[in-house]
Amino acid sequence: MRVLVAMSGGVDSSVVAGLMKEAGHEVIGATLQLYDHGAAVQKKGACCAGQDIHDARRVADILDIPHYVLDREARFRSAVIEDFADTYARGETPIPCVRCNQTVKFQDLVALADDLGCEALATGHYARRLDGPELHRAADPTRDQTYFLAMTTRAQLGRVRFPLGDMPDKATVRAAAARLGLPVAEKPDSQDICFVPAGHYAETVAKLRPETAEPGEIVDLEGRVLGTHRGIGRYTVGQGRGLGIGGGERLHVAAIDAPRRRIVVAPREALPGQEVIAGEVNWLAEPPAVPIRVQARLRGREPPRDATAHWNAAAGLLRLVLDEPNVVAPGQACVLYDGPRVLAGGFIRRAARAAA
Repeated sequence: MRVLVAMSGGVDSSVVAGLMKEAGHEVIGATLQLYDHGAAVQKKGACCAGQDIHDARRVADILDIPHYVLDREARFRSAVIEDFADTYARGETPIPCVRCNQTVKFQDLVALADDLGCEALATGHYARRLDGPELHRAADPTRDQTYFLAMTTRAQLGRVRFPLGDMPDKATVRAAAARLGLPVAEKPDSQDICFVPAGHYAETVAKLRPETAEPGEIVDLEGRVLGTHRGIGRYTVGQGRGLGIGGGERLHVAAIDAPRRRIVVAPREALPGQEVIAGEVNWLAEPPAVPIRVQARLRGREPPRDATAHWNAAAGLLRLVLDEPNVVAPGQACVLYDGPRVLAGGFIRRAARAAA
């Protein structure tokens, strides 16, 4: 079949292009240029700009497949970068990779696949797609990316293929790249947030939303002032470093009061919440009419935790009751699993601390 392959310039997507051609498919490569090309040329560990576009083109030339570069800078800025800054301005913790997959990558690439008469879109994500369609965790749990793909719609999932989902580890992928003669076989993985230079996210946010860099008070749970901060854009819930509060027990960010520019801190044992409310919920399974038992992942690098999910269809809200309290950061994704299968994904709106 004719397949569009999303090529970021890294080893994963390059191997996907090679494997799909090796399997006899008619392959077309596409790379999205997502942010300023000039500023990204010297940035290492990025994707979708600068050197990575050149690497994708080199791989396409070696594989003898057509390759398109699509300028999506304006769309990426409005859908991902602006949302990133807005989320910090609300006192929440954004997760731009989920937004990028939800909007620019899958919406635009599926549309391009349609325009080019492609039956499928293949990407280098570590996940498995089963007929139905269903989204399942990758064979390699250390590489699994289903947390970042949970906002993909069922219609999009029906068109997408994840050829790396059954790969046992990254070494196998790099070996495949070497066998296919691809020059990116040893290229390092992308790191951090692609559009944030040198990891200085607070500076990026402050340029877009200057109010996030305005100073304010650091207070305890009773509202007593303990110190001052240099802007709410520098803090996330659960953070315990860089608070600038000396003496006594170590404190962590318990909440961010954006309207009053206050950082609320507390001992770590006071942070965990038992109930989570999530919105913008995307169901990849049939939405339940009654509460169901699930495993919930509240951060990308944390393991799923046992919980009970209550779906309010009328309000479009998911209420999650955790078996064990956990630190919950509004703005992050909340992904529900039934074993390896992804049931739904949404964005955390708020959380309640566990009862004393």
